Amino acid sequence: MPRLMPLLLTLTLAPATLAAAAPAPADVHLGGAAFAGLAADSYRRANLDGTFTTWLNEAYTRTGKPLGDGKTLTAALEARRAELHAASGAQRDKLALETATWAHAFVKASIPRFSLERGYEFASIPKYGERQCLLQSTIIAALLQRAGLDAGLVMVWKSLSGQESNLGHVTSVLRLSTGDVQIDASEPTPTATHQGLLAWVDGGWRFVTPTFDGDVMTAYVRTDGKGSVPAAKLGFLSLAYVKSQYDYYRAERTVGGVLGTGSGHSSPDGLKTSEALLRLSLKEEPGNPLAASVLGTVLRKEGRDDEARTQYRSAAALYSAAGHMPAGMAANLSWANGTGHRPLPALLATLLAHR
Repeated sequence: MPRLMPLLLTLTLAPATLAAAAPAPADVHLGGAAFAGLAADSYRRANLDGTFTTWLNEAYTRTGKPLGDGKTLTAALEARRAELHAASGAQRDKLALETATWAHAFVKASIPRFSLERGYEFASIPKYGERQCLLQSTIIAALLQRAGLDAGLVMVWKSLSGQESNLGHVTSVLRLSTGDVQIDASEPTPTATHQGLLAWVDGGWRFVTPTFDGDVMTAYVRTDGKGSVPAAKLGFLSLAYVKSQYDYYRAERTVGGVLGTGSGHSSPDGLKTSEALLRLSLKEEPGNPLAASVLGTVLRKEGRDDEARTQYRSAAALYSAAGHMPAGMAANLSWANGTGHRPLPALLATLLAHR
């Protein structure tokens, strides 16, 4: 029996040490239930009739940005899907990049304006012609996936120039046979080289630094110093994370909410709405560190300091597990632990960096 004890202990403890199963990357292909659901939710909130897919199909015919010889968006994407299926290796990668270049140009031409205030809503596209990083990346991924390509979304914490933010940006990523390529409609050219990303790596959401060969990301180095993974091992954001991020932006930009949108000042009702949306965001994806952090800020602005301190500590634990602590979060944690003070205006300014 004594000889069996180490084995029994191993079997008993093993499940606790296993890495969490990777969530499925968000399947947001155009025409699918998830993409339609995201758009319908936005239209419902805006009391807008119609469907976004109808708007997108109409935009294809009027923007003068055709994909191949396709007369309609659906026909063009299906034809490209067949071409990609018949191709392989370098030929397929070239065709994939051509498709991504088209998607980048189509999104920028059909949705000409960028707006932090309203551009995260699908409904803002037909109403105002506005987009934002999460929305444009979702649409690009939807188009590429419909064409049969492996594409998804990732969070960005370090920009092309190396400027750090508290997960202040989102980009779409196209997977090729040689690695991954960022496709970002916030940039004038299709491919981008953001220097820091957050995605699923080694059993959790991790901060990583890409290794580039030109514009292609061939590997990702964990910021916590625990090694690296090849491009194919990085998991894109899950549908739960994507939904969580939409509700995060709604919370951030609520009129009178945490950023004081509208009047420049937060109001009790606005903060209450921000809080509800952030709690929904965390219900959808408990591992969203940005939502967890900003919830602490909302509680602090409401004068609920004890709850804010607890929330900041919870958020800090998520950042630590992911391998990086942004400066703003470190300051929040210092305040929560009674070792520092940070005025709220300076704290909120960190939310606006690099969008």
